[in-house]
Amino acid sequence: MMNSNKSLGEQNYEQFAERYAAIVETKAHNAYYERPATLSLLPNVQGLQVLDAGCGSGIYTEWLLKHGAQVVACDVTPRMVEIAKQRINHAFPEVMGKQFEIHRADLTQPLTFTADARFDLVLCPLVLDYIADWQAVFGEFFRVLRSRGIFVFSCGHPTADFLYTQRKQLTPGDYFEVEQFVTQWTGFGEPYPKIVSYRRPLQSILNPLVRAGFILDEILEPKPIAEFQQTDPEHYDELMQEPVFLCIRAYKPA
Repeated sequence: MMNSNKSLGEQNYEQFAERYAAIVETKAHNAYYERPATLSLLPNVQGLQVLDAGCGSGIYTEWLLKHGAQVVACDVTPRMVEIAKQRINHAFPEVMGKQFEIHRADLTQPLTFTADARFDLVLCPLVLDYIADWQAVFGEFFRVLRSRGIFVFSCGHPTADFLYTQRKQLTPGDYFEVEQFVTQWTGFGEPYPKIVSYRRPLQSILNPLVRAGFILDEILEPKPIAEFQQTDPEHYDELMQEPVFLCIRAYKPA
């Protein structure tokens, strides 16, 4: 049963944090689809100050550190924070407290651990679908970015999410509304977690971004890379015809 005192992200991932961390690195939809697409939108991160917002098990954090960034990571799920911390401590024991710090934080609340204009890049991959209203979140990201700072995020594709929820009869079916729905994830072992998230129209993705002050730079409706076909040919063929994620890059004007 969901605890209304916790954010959706924490409620979702506290159910299976260890299993998620063990599988997500090589799971096809992540490793060969969303992650390559999101990484393709990043600049050269060498020497950049980066906020990994919703870091999960620390996969992106590790990649950023490996490529020379200084990283502040945060996540709302306490167990995920611990898993990410252990991952980075194992991979880069020398960076703890120097090039890397991590916090437990709810993205729907002010990011009190950081000052204005601290970061060159904010990265937020597959996190925002657990948040109903993005306006305040984008406002905080805008605040903590420096002038010309870059914001990259990924989320569910509005059309794919709408068609999926209609096919499964999970929502009343008004494309123009932000609708909450529940799905059971079967790709991370048993017991299958029930995941609560939101689907939303394209205007509810882009308008909060623009209203926060960002300038839209690029939208990517990704296709899977070749390794996906070897792992999961059926879903590869589907994703070559219809995207299920949306990746976006924007920046804070000077």
